[in-house]
Amino acid sequence: MSTTLITGASSGLGAEMARQLAARGHDLALCARRTDRLSELAAEITTAHPDRRVVVKALDVTDNDAVFRVFDEFRDELGGLDRVVVNAGLGKGQPLGTGRFDANKQTAETNFIGALAQTEAAAAIFRAQGSGHLVMVSSFSALRGMPRNITTYAATKAAVAHLAEGFRADVHGTPIKVTVLYPGYIVSEMSGTSARTPLMASTEKGVRAMVEAIEKQKKSAVVPAWPWVPLGFVVKRVPVGLLRRMA
Repeated sequence: MSTTLITGASSGLGAEMARQLAARGHDLALCARRTDRLSELAAEITTAHPDRRVVVKALDVTDNDAVFRVFDEFRDELGGLDRVVVNAGLGKGQPLGTGRFDANKQTAETNFIGALAQTEAAAAIFRAQGSGHLVMVSSFSALRGMPRNITTYAATKAAVAHLAEGFRADVHGTPIKVTVLYPGYIVSEMSGTSARTPLMASTEKGVRAMVEAIEKQKKSAVVPAWPWVPLGFVVKRVPVGLLRRMA
């Protein structure tokens, strides 16, 4: 049995990861800003799996000091952390130069600085333990600079992928492992306008692909593999004019 901490676990991909990992035998440390939803999720999981241990705490990942405190509290209460899933994020953003620096700044602070704090906190725990598994939830949009509303979002997701890969290089050859996930369109509260695309995967199906990659400790995975792996090949190579129409 292992213990997994998931940030941004009150809804969407985080909540479904919690459900699926619990079904696979994981104890859980769940945190998010909305504790009412976390409590409901914990009750749902423990009803379905009475032998699972689920601990919940409030956490706003933009409160850097709180990130370190909450992670350490989880570690102490659960006797260690085997895995940390850096999942909390924000999908807000506007095209550059259109007067919405506020929205782009909020996205950058949540998705990168918040992820940096989470990674630092997890890395410190793993180094002290001598083992652990960091899972960074990036995005398919990180594969290339993207236009319009997702420019800043995509940039933050590329940044966190590199952050995790850098940590992997640091701990290479040790029992500390790193996985970077690049989800395509999966139904969640952050789906936004992409919910209209026929490429959208259900939350259950999309998260199943994420969980399978996590359990296999893959170094990186575009999920679900179909159609996002071949699309990733295309997106990296199409002319910028076509990319603008595709995004």
